[in-house]
Amino acid sequence: MTASFETIDNSLTGWAQDLKQRLDLAAQVEPERDTGDHILNPGIDLFASWEKPPREAAVLIGLRNAADGPSVVLTQRTGHLNSHAGQVAFPGGKIDPEDNGPVDAALREAHEEIGLDPGLARPLGKLAPYFTGSGYRIIPVIAAVDEPVSYVPNPNEVEDVFEVPFQFLMDPANHQKQSRVWNGQRRYFYEMPFADRYIWGVTAGIIRSLYDTVYR
Repeated sequence: MTASFETIDNSLTGWAQDLKQRLDLAAQVEPERDTGDHILNPGIDLFASWEKPPREAAVLIGLRNAADGPSVVLTQRTGHLNSHAGQVAFPGGKIDPEDNGPVDAALREAHEEIGLDPGLARPLGKLAPYFTGSGYRIIPVIAAVDEPVSYVPNPNEVEDVFEVPFQFLMDPANHQKQSRVWNGQRRYFYEMPFADRYIWGVTAGIIRSLYDTVYR
């Protein structure tokens, strides 16, 4: 169903080719690196409440070639969901047994959630696993999204689909470190407000991981 990183075509140019080369290099230099909520909170055992191994999940970091440079595809989750209602998120979800790994899962979820045609997404690479305090091990999959693209939000999960300039998200000046008290302990997280969108938590953490992986 999907293209692998090894079989991807050689037509990538400009920012997409540069990003793929950076991702390839990072995978060679730090193949065992992982990221997650615990990086900003080293004094708190976020995983102490886990009763079983983390659940495997994947998200799609889709980059569309907009007129003024690449932009990142994000969603605003609907307000009636049981978890993370109303929050900004990447398309994604659990990796099902039928999926052929995280790339297939990320593209399947993006098709289900925002109507993205998998044939328009060309995988560039993956980030290191991102562990969440809620018990997930998330594999972020980066892909270049070709035109013509249109989004059809699934009303059961997605309220809106929008894009944020890649340049904005890769500027560390826009990565604000904040904290809140949760269960009696102070928890630190990133936030990246953009216009009227509030990007924070796991989504912002994955964006920061992308920055650390390819530009630090």
